[in-house]
Amino acid sequence: MSRDPKDVAAEALELPLKARAELASQLLESLDELSEEENDESWAVEAERRYAEYKAGNIDSVSAEDLFDRLRARRG
Repeated sequence: MSRDPKDVAAEALELPLKARAELASQLLESLDELSEEENDESWAVEAERRYAEYKAGNIDSVSAEDLFDRLRARRG
């Protein structure tokens, strides 16, 4: 039986920092196994999901200017 990814993520977020970092590294490395076509398809599906959430009013947009301002503020 397959577990819900949200449940797995919630459980993983309870791990100590080092364990989360190791898990994140393993997950990122596993993505290297995807072909370019699989990777493109995954991003297309995610983009469509995010757009649908935006259109449904479940998430807000952020202007590029605001995003870059926030990133610059984080750096120093």
